[in-house]
Amino acid sequence: MSSDSTENGAGNSAGNNAVNSAGNGAGNGAGNGGTTRFRPDPRPLAPGLYFVSTPIGAARDITLRGLDILATADVLAAEDTRTLRHLMEIHGVALGDRHVYAYHDHNGDAMRPRLLRALAEGKSVAYASEAGTPLVADPGFQLARAAIAEGLPVLAAPGPSAVLAALAVAGLPSDRFLFAGFAPAAAGARRKMLTELALVPATLVFYESPKRISRFLIELSDALGASRDAAVCRELTKRFEEVTRGSLGDLAEKFSGLTVKGEIVVLVGRAAPLRADQESVDEALATALQSMSVKDAASEVAVRFGLPRREIYQSALKLARAEGDE
Repeated sequence: MSSDSTENGAGNSAGNNAVNSAGNGAGNGAGNGGTTRFRPDPRPLAPGLYFVSTPIGAARDITLRGLDILATADVLAAEDTRTLRHLMEIHGVALGDRHVYAYHDHNGDAMRPRLLRALAEGKSVAYASEAGTPLVADPGFQLARAAIAEGLPVLAAPGPSAVLAALAVAGLPSDRFLFAGFAPAAAGARRKMLTELALVPATLVFYESPKRISRFLIELSDALGASRDAAVCRELTKRFEEVTRGSLGDLAEKFSGLTVKGEIVVLVGRAAPLRADQESVDEALATALQSMSVKDAASEVAVRFGLPRREIYQSALKLARAEGDE
């Protein structure tokens, strides 16, 4: 989760929290006499761009493969160089004579060519977010696209993700979800976004600043319905981890005027299917048919009302024929 990659600066201290949480012996033996010091895979790393997921809280959440890549990559780049250096120190990963290049929203245009040049020369390049999985609310996206456009290998070392961690503990359906990221700063743009998401048949996942969580929950309740199940996940995997579950209305009331700190993920359960009567279905189909094919209109309306597609398709056909006869 990256604060640099968002215009609303979500108070992101995840990188520092990630390494600070390692002070209880999470460093894989590093600094305790070297009894279990990390030993990287001795095999050379193949050329390519490696996106390395880094801890969102507990430093021990880094994967062994992630450590292997950080230990052996020819070139290291990071959204926050201090955070990555600290993480490597915790786990006893030697930097050697390598340099950690800063790559973030503010220097991407200047730094991308240098990293792409290293890849073109057959080197291995590892990029790490400040915290979490690269490309998720993170400036790595443009780097990935540029490498792909050049036909260069792009690989992922999966690991910590605030989105997936929140889905695991929220208690909401996870078979289908939509990551919406940070809501726009402008009120009108937020309303438009939430209106568009209101009928999406999936659990919605947002990032939000602790300074705006009270306002955002009120807006969610108004736009999506106060009865929608939801969860507010704060400081996931960190010392003061907290998950608050309830309806959007209850959560909006609970957080009203409340001062909170830390990283926040908000999840909202899918909307209950609309109760359908024939008039409502026909009206929805007529509207959808103005801009969609019969098949697509039937599919959208069936999902919206939770009805069998075949049944709605037949109704759509009848309406389309009737309009054609006119």
